[in-house]
Amino acid sequence: MTGSGHNGLHRFLTRRPIGLALLLLFQILCAAVFISDILSSVIGFTGVPLSWQFREMLELGAALGLVTGIALGAWALRLAMAERNAAEERLRRASGAFAEILEERFGEWGLTPAERDVALFAIKGLSTAQIAALRETSEGTVKAQTNAIYRKAGVSGRPQLLSLFIEELMRDDDPLRLGPPGDDAGKLRGRAVGQETRA
Repeated sequence: MTGSGHNGLHRFLTRRPIGLALLLLFQILCAAVFISDILSSVIGFTGVPLSWQFREMLELGAALGLVTGIALGAWALRLAMAERNAAEERLRRASGAFAEILEERFGEWGLTPAERDVALFAIKGLSTAQIAALRETSEGTVKAQTNAIYRKAGVSGRPQLLSLFIEELMRDDDPLRLGPPGDDAGKLRGRAVGQETRA
């Protein structure tokens, strides 16, 4: 099977519900051939008389169809599991890249340990009251730390702070562009692209 044909069958079986539905219908039709034989033997069900040659060919085709259906079903399941694992790996690498960006930017801005915690909670979407409760401090202290974070980052509020990291992640540390974890060459390529974009 050619690469384009392989990819087309892959998409048909794993990304389109009609593909799996047709595969299931095909297996049901093949199984119906053997079920009709069982019914005719057990309960005396009789259908349209068929020659023994035609019946043999029909049963042989049904058997081959069932085997083919099982093989295609197993292949589709394996492809679906591989896609799920790949998506989980991309998500894991994206999460790791985002954490690296946070640490890098916090260091560049010269945030104190307390300000780092507050900034992280703010990025996660927690309110001032929630951050104060988690850090066991007053809301006034949290507001002062938040204002210091915004000033050091050069932004006016939480939305701009979050947008800095989102833009950085999409531009410089895209896990798909950087290659596998530990790929230093990929990281250098990603940084070069980011520098060109900013230029």
